[in-house]
Amino acid sequence: MWDERYSGKNYAYGTEPNDFLKEKFSELPKGNVLCLAEGEGRNAVFLAEQGFAVTAVDLSAVGLDKARSLAASRGVPLILIHADLAEFDLGLNQWDGIVSIFCALPSPIRRRMHKQVVNALKPGGSIIIEAYTPQQVENNTGGGKDPDQMQTILSLKQELSGLSFTHLIEKQRDVNEGIYHTGLSAIVQAIAFKDPDIT
Repeated sequence: MWDERYSGKNYAYGTEPNDFLKEKFSELPKGNVLCLAEGEGRNAVFLAEQGFAVTAVDLSAVGLDKARSLAASRGVPLILIHADLAEFDLGLNQWDGIVSIFCALPSPIRRRMHKQVVNALKPGGSIIIEAYTPQQVENNTGGGKDPDQMQTILSLKQELSGLSFTHLIEKQRDVNEGIYHTGLSAIVQAIAFKDPDIT
């Protein structure tokens, strides 16, 4: 599915970063940042332009090729990893920041990944998340039709237990990111930190 979606000449979700990430990226400590399900690279390239050392992981080799092209056109480096998040190892105390923007995964895979996130962040590291909530199915403005792949305040609190949230809200907002995310959308936004005293 994703190779097909990314196979067109244009960028399926545009080349500009997600609005929430653009607004809140300074909440990420400068250093090594991992972008999950990064697709064609719009968020990773933006973060690289801000001086972060960015690694982007995605299931689609086609998407990553376009991310490589976008990074080259902007003159920034990216590390690109072709991997399935169902099997990808995020590491231990490895990342200053992790970014998850509209990362739609079946809940068992997502829960496993979020458990890894807690361990993979360095002490003092943070994660920025924007995801659709199940209410989005009614909006029909992007994000698919499977509520199991969507998130809520409750699911994030449960799955990222061990992190401290500084921002956690469900709301409706206009999302206009390429042709697949267009219009009023039901989303959840989160920023959470790992205690700097944890070793």
